[in-house]
Amino acid sequence: MKTYRTYTPGEPILWRGDKLNYVASVVQGVATLGKTLEDGRTQIVGLLFGSDFIGRPGREEIDFDITAVTEVTLCCFQRPAFESLVASTPHISEQVVQMALDELDAARDWMLLLGRKTAREKIATFIDMLVQRQHIEGLRGPKPKLSLPLTREEIANYLGLTVETVSRQITSLKKEGVLEFSDRRSFRVKDMRALKEATGDDSEGGLII
Repeated sequence: MKTYRTYTPGEPILWRGDKLNYVASVVQGVATLGKTLEDGRTQIVGLLFGSDFIGRPGREEIDFDITAVTEVTLCCFQRPAFESLVASTPHISEQVVQMALDELDAARDWMLLLGRKTAREKIATFIDMLVQRQHIEGLRGPKPKLSLPLTREEIANYLGLTVETVSRQITSLKKEGVLEFSDRRSFRVKDMRALKEATGDDSEGGLII
């Protein structure tokens, strides 16, 4: 029922409008969700990390362009067989519903980020999201190394900022001792509390007004 597929960085996984012959879970790696406008402009609207899911039962086409940012491995399930399993297995059906609700929550958070947050808060929120998605928050001992999966240009596209603004805000967080970069893609969070404060969110995740 399942197979594995691997994609290299920059390789398209699915194009918007492609037939969904399978659904898939991301085993490892990072991919972007994007849409291309009629004039050729593209907008990154989301990121996929390990354990994220591609496709939903009942949907025959994909709504986004999906592109591997790093090397990506997918665990793929033939869609008809997966839909039969969902229909016959209540706890799997509940998990699919929960994933859809989580995506809705993430979309609402993204509306808040794009509509109300400053450039600094957007960058800090993006870094905080990487910390959470790479499952390292709260670990004790030496600060673990994080990977920045997107280029400065891709981050700018994702957050609705200019490349110059992205670079300026990252440099500011470095100078303040919040972040420490060993190269353009590898960094550590030196001060997690300061990063949280820079997101503009309160302790319960709401925007500080």
